[in-house]
Amino acid sequence: MDTNRKCRILLLEDDISLADGLCYSLKKNEYEVECAQSVQEAKAFLAKEQYDLLLLDVTLPDGTGFQVCETVRRQGNQVPIIFLTASDEEMNVIRGLDSGGDDYIGKPFKLGELLSRIRALLRRAGVQKNRDMQAGRSSLTCGDIQIDLAGSRVFLRGEKLELTQVEYRLLCLLVKADGRVVTREIIFEELWDGSGNFVDDNTLSVYIRRLREKVEKDPSRPEHLITARGFGYRWQEVGT
Repeated sequence: MDTNRKCRILLLEDDISLADGLCYSLKKNEYEVECAQSVQEAKAFLAKEQYDLLLLDVTLPDGTGFQVCETVRRQGNQVPIIFLTASDEEMNVIRGLDSGGDDYIGKPFKLGELLSRIRALLRRAGVQKNRDMQAGRSSLTCGDIQIDLAGSRVFLRGEKLELTQVEYRLLCLLVKADGRVVTREIIFEELWDGSGNFVDDNTLSVYIRRLREKVEKDPSRPEHLITARGFGYRWQEVGT
């Protein structure tokens, strides 16, 4: 990301008063913002412009933010995506993750919370690759998992996994720990840059479950992504 320009955000929100307030606040915080009020309008913006982050409302007059997210991901675009949802029930969280979203925030929300989520995703998207390369690593291998750090790709037994950015960073964090337990506090700090006070245990549990569904042969009996009850999680090779 070019540090000499402002980060560009596309906001998809059909509530005009909320959209106006968000646009004003984001611009005051040095972001460039464009606002769409329908799925069709959002897709038109995306066809013409490149953005650093998408803020997508879930329920729109002509569809859902999930549809926009799925379209973006099918095109190979890994731009960070945050869903704005009127409900933070588990099914909505799962639906958002399934469509390729990176995070969600339930309405009503505090501006500070949203800005913290935005900063965390933008920072992680921009610096994770540089951090790995500066450490002299271009790849990681752990059992059946191969992580291409330079390309931000993960392969399981030679097959590429389709992971969201949060899932990718979570997997890297656990694999790099080399069998040690990674506490929930550290996960919150690393994945959300210290804004873990805005992320409840249920949200993290959903991310863990979705990652298990992608890397485990039997997600109900995980062999790799192990829960250390009361502490956090660890990654282990089978047989260790």
